[in-house]
Amino acid sequence: METIISIKPLLAVLVSLFVIPVLVSSSSKPNVRESWIFIAGIIKLILVLSMLPVILEGKQIALTLFEFAPGAAIAFRVDGLGMLFAIVASSLYIVTSIYSIGYMRGLDEHGQTRFVSFFALAISATIGAAFSANLLTLYLFYEILSLATYPLVAHHQDETSRISGRRYLTFILGTSIALVLPAMIYCYHVTGTLEFSTAGIFADQLSKPAATVLLLMFVFGFAKAGIMPFHSWLPAAMVAPTPVSALLHAVAVVKVGVFSIVRVMTGIFGVDLLANFNLGVVVMTIASFTILVASCIALSQDELKRRLAYSTISQLSYIIFGVALLSPQGLLGGVIHIVMHAFGKITLFFCAGAIYVATGKKYISQMSGLGKKMPFTFAAFFIGAMGVIGLPPAGGFYSKWNLILGTLEAQQTIFMVVLLVSSFLNAFYFLPIVYKGFFGKSEEEEDGGPVKIQEANLCLVIPLMITAVISIVLFFYPTVFVNLIKTGLGI
Repeated sequence: METIISIKPLLAVLVSLFVIPVLVSSSSKPNVRESWIFIAGIIKLILVLSMLPVILEGKQIALTLFEFAPGAAIAFRVDGLGMLFAIVASSLYIVTSIYSIGYMRGLDEHGQTRFVSFFALAISATIGAAFSANLLTLYLFYEILSLATYPLVAHHQDETSRISGRRYLTFILGTSIALVLPAMIYCYHVTGTLEFSTAGIFADQLSKPAATVLLLMFVFGFAKAGIMPFHSWLPAAMVAPTPVSALLHAVAVVKVGVFSIVRVMTGIFGVDLLANFNLGVVVMTIASFTILVASCIALSQDELKRRLAYSTISQLSYIIFGVALLSPQGLLGGVIHIVMHAFGKITLFFCAGAIYVATGKKYISQMSGLGKKMPFTFAAFFIGAMGVIGLPPAGGFYSKWNLILGTLEAQQTIFMVVLLVSSFLNAFYFLPIVYKGFFGKSEEEEDGGPVKIQEANLCLVIPLMITAVISIVLFFYPTVFVNLIKTGLGI
């Protein structure tokens, strides 16, 4: 595969990092500050998209910054998988920035400059993880992202936020240091390299017991993926402002977690080694447990953001599940679910935030009749829910369809039942919200009082409509992302 040396991956990482001093110096001028956010976001997206034609031609873009030891360098490599993730992250960063203005100003939140600065740092780390050429670089940006998002989780600076922030760091940093770091060192000790390769790096150097332990250390160590039992940080992080929840659950943190596991499974172990040792079934079993249990817990949650949080825990395991199938259809369905879930779930979180800003309500039991007063918000919620459930014409149908085909291709029909049962559970915890919103009676209507509720401000409504529309567009036009996956995985 032809490799082109270019500084573009580094620039895509640094552009939102370099704008942070400007954001801080513009703290007394909110309009100027927000303008710089969009300038940096647009430049980042342009840089990412400028590399797309090269990747679609089957080439790679690479850049090595410096090498610690042979096979262990801080280096970037843009391939199909990295490009897919970077497009999703950089495009949704712009949309989320628009939403953040409406949310933070609508609630007159404190510390807005600090908020947008760490937001920018987080997206830089996300793009760095997407373009990592090896496990060492990926680990570095994974940890930077953990530290960058802590102030966002603890944004309100009250006791609840501080407790949630500590839990967040304990799980995210604790597992990566205790599990991923020693696993990475062992990989280098055995092979002398940490470079990602579609064939894997181990050859015949691992026994099945060693491979099993090592794989489990990575799967549980990348706790951002929300695999049970290392998942409780995720619902706890819901104390953060909704733009942070959207960033955590749809774009940056959780997706970096599953992306890291995908990279390890396909680029460190390799599909053939996992298949030879039958380790796909081990990972699928773990993922299936998380999918079903998290879906059941979501059913019992009355707070909308917590229901969305447990839904996210479940949906993330679809991605890992698909890769663990080790079949072309399963790999395609799992990886493209990164895209489909991102746009569907960020729509749902945007809707939750818009409802809270417009009404002050965050519990599902309080949302009867709101759909009649906030039709755009609830229509978008319905589209986002269809994407997560896997109903056409939302993009989630495409990824789940391929996942089901993947179970048949891999002759794992028992696991197909897991997918079908989970989709029914998804419908049970999302569709009643839509029904309640459009057909239920609000508290004001039941009391016979005036109904003053209306849609939230445009900075909140426009982003959720954009992501909802894109979720539908992806159902009809997933081709670019499909080609990137096939190029990146060689399927």
